[in-house]
Amino acid sequence: MTTKMDEDMRRLLLETIVKLHPDEYAIVYIDPTEAGEARELFAHSSPFVSLTLTGEEASIVLRTSDWERLRGRVHSAKMAAPYRLITFDIVLDLSIVGFLAVVSAALAKEGVSIYAMSTYLKDHILVKTGDAEKAVSILDSLVDEAKRSQPING
Repeated sequence: MTTKMDEDMRRLLLETIVKLHPDEYAIVYIDPTEAGEARELFAHSSPFVSLTLTGEEASIVLRTSDWERLRGRVHSAKMAAPYRLITFDIVLDLSIVGFLAVVSAALAKEGVSIYAMSTYLKDHILVKTGDAEKAVSILDSLVDEAKRSQPING
């Protein structure tokens, strides 16, 4: 894998630890009329959980085991699973431009689909369970490439 990498991105990748979480995750759609139930699901789930509410939907990312336990509480749900969660264990300043673009391009080049999420401090992706090990290998190679590449200004 060869990618043109600017110095700022190289430095970020040098500090990045790719962390594959052990559990399987589900991405769940809930009709916005059941947003109250979505909040309840969120409150009774184990970390890692992500809840996004818009006028059109409530989307929840949670462990598949938590969803199986709670799914009877909503009527309008659609679920996509199983996924594995990968966290980029580096605190990313909110002004960083292009981190997920570099990551997603490397994965897309190898045919790995992602569902990207960002929190205040870190970026995360979900990949299909069958692609998890491949994704980690690709991402580890991207970090290794940053280690091997020479600084642009030095």
